[in-house]
Amino acid sequence: MATLTPGKPIPNVWTTMQKWILALPTSTTAQSERRDQLMQELESLVELLGDTPGVGGSNPFVFAHCDLLSGNVIIEPSPSSAAASRRSSASSASDEPETAAATVSFIDYEYATPAPASFDIANHFAEWGGFDCDYSAMPTRTIRRAFLREYLRSFNAHQNKSYKEEELQELFDQVDRFRGVPGFYWGIWALIQAQISLIEFDYASYAEIRLGEYFAWKKTLDGGKETENERMIQREKIWAQEE
Repeated sequence: MATLTPGKPIPNVWTTMQKWILALPTSTTAQSERRDQLMQELESLVELLGDTPGVGGSNPFVFAHCDLLSGNVIIEPSPSSAAASRRSSASSASDEPETAAATVSFIDYEYATPAPASFDIANHFAEWGGFDCDYSAMPTRTIRRAFLREYLRSFNAHQNKSYKEEELQELFDQVDRFRGVPGFYWGIWALIQAQISLIEFDYASYAEIRLGEYFAWKKTLDGGKETENERMIQREKIWAQEE
């Protein structure tokens, strides 16, 4: 696995996908051919995105959660929130309600591994659609830009650095380039779950949907676009919307 990402810490998001692909069944010719195809796709991805730099010259890899769906993000109001809410309710309708700071925590680090920050963020944006893959919920360019601006302000504050507006465009472009990779990541994962999971969920169909995201994105690399899969057309359209 070290040969896939030489000089980088192992495991990482790329070697994790490699491990998953190698675990896929090869009992039939079709299964074997598909595993080979997915491995070739992974190698192409590493060649394309494997040397993505960290924002502002920071480490190319961060400690990435890799599964930041809504259920793994816990927003806990500060102790003053309840009191602020009571005061707001007791005040007149014309009064401005008090805003209390909230604490945000992450849970379920099962898939955490070193990865580019742009992958982790692109994956979080992909999770906005939920398990139903509701692409109408995908964040537009304006929403993504606002999110990334706050991310960078916090990122720089933790390093005692000043926020630089040019870093926003750099990270915005990186996340855009990674937008198809989460579909590849979870598509492979779902192919494995379809073989071993006892949960009543159609992992096989889910795998095809998520891999469809990847292949729709791949078409754009050469200036093309998805023209057959209506769901993926919607996903790409909303992702490209400004508002």
